[in-house]
Amino acid sequence: MNGWVLAAVIAVVLIVVVVKRLRGEPVNARDLLAPPLILIGIGVASVVKAEDVTGADLGWLIPGAVLGVALGAARGATIEVFERGGVLWQRYTGKSFAVAAGSLVLMAGFGFLAARAGTHASARPVQLNIGVSFLGEALVVAARGLSSKVPFAPERRRR
Repeated sequence: MNGWVLAAVIAVVLIVVVVKRLRGEPVNARDLLAPPLILIGIGVASVVKAEDVTGADLGWLIPGAVLGVALGAARGATIEVFERGGVLWQRYTGKSFAVAAGSLVLMAGFGFLAARAGTHASARPVQLNIGVSFLGEALVVAARGLSSKVPFAPERRRR
């Protein structure tokens, strides 16, 4: 897939996810976990396909992924998790956006350091960074939801 097309698709998906979560949405396992896992899969596939990735690149990739999960988890801790209609809902708060902005700054700084250290651009796919961040968020929201004893929303039926 063309790089620009892939970037546009990812941007649209991110905008849709953020708008839905800003308005509030029911929490179901598929919607919580599918987007980050898909983005991680795309990112890992691009790293695997890259011919110039070295062990040194992976030395930056792995800590970057861990940092991304941690920053996503911090954002997940700011999300409002509540009951509506007998099922679990989530909604981004102002703190969620503040943490997201701080996360972007930290990840940009980490990416800058990685680039200065000579890592190849193919070892720093944006999709992977976004995916691990959303995974960290999803894990925290899922844990908070499970501890609330409120059932997750059922899967939406497709027509």
